[in-house]
Amino acid sequence: MSGRPDRRRDAADAIFADEVGIEYGVYGAFRLRSAYQPIFTPRSGTLTAVAVEGLIEPHRAGRPVAPPVFFDGIAAADRLFVETMCRMLHLRNFRNIGVEGLDLFFNYNPLVNDHPGRALAEIRLMTRHLGDFDLHPGMLVCEITEQAADDKVLVSLVHEMRRHGIRIAIDDFGTGHSTEERIALLSPDIVKIDGTWFAQFCRHAAAERFFRPLVSMLHDRGAKVLVEGIEQSVHLRVALDGGVDLLQGFHLARPALAGTIFNEEPLSIEALLGMDNKVVPLHQRR
Repeated sequence: MSGRPDRRRDAADAIFADEVGIEYGVYGAFRLRSAYQPIFTPRSGTLTAVAVEGLIEPHRAGRPVAPPVFFDGIAAADRLFVETMCRMLHLRNFRNIGVEGLDLFFNYNPLVNDHPGRALAEIRLMTRHLGDFDLHPGMLVCEITEQAADDKVLVSLVHEMRRHGIRIAIDDFGTGHSTEERIALLSPDIVKIDGTWFAQFCRHAAAERFFRPLVSMLHDRGAKVLVEGIEQSVHLRVALDGGVDLLQGFHLARPALAGTIFNEEPLSIEALLGMDNKVVPLHQRR
């Protein structure tokens, strides 16, 4: 990838603001924009947005690029720079959602910054400047996105996050690395069920019967359960019957770029269960 940043620069040096104040990052030929996907909780027959996950939408020559294409093309030596820039974008643009009371989920890959001293220094620096973005640590949930990292690094990272008041989510449960042993080790506040694994699980006739004990086990560990990748009404039904706490997926709402009008109206569970792949972005619903 051409146009690599000077890795001696701070990631903030590669962040700029457009004409309406929405911030974006620059990496080579790419512009990186923050998008936020709502996370819902079931309440009295409805789904209410209680959080968003910060996601990156790369653009090149004015056109969106699939995130895996962009991230797979980043040179190994640049990954920490880019990941730090992406996280800063989500923090800086969060205020542009314009909705009070939402939490912010953000990704952290321990394999990108696996030196304990540097990782802890980065966390301290991030929390020191949260007030500049109208944020406080209690609003943040750090998603540990790669569970193949060394246990000592993970424990140190989680301890430092918690010391500053940030909650912890283990991502991709069901894919191999996110095991019950890791949950016992880290005691996460939230466990995210991998969407691809969950979709395959939902194909089994007895999915509802077998899913509830899994959710109960995670609850017994002290964790809330979030199912991501809700793309069909059957996924929603199995998740709700299982007693999950949080839901996320295209069947409920697509990610929307920072600055998009956010509709706070709760979604009808009955209506969603009657839909089959009729995906309507949250910001377009009336």
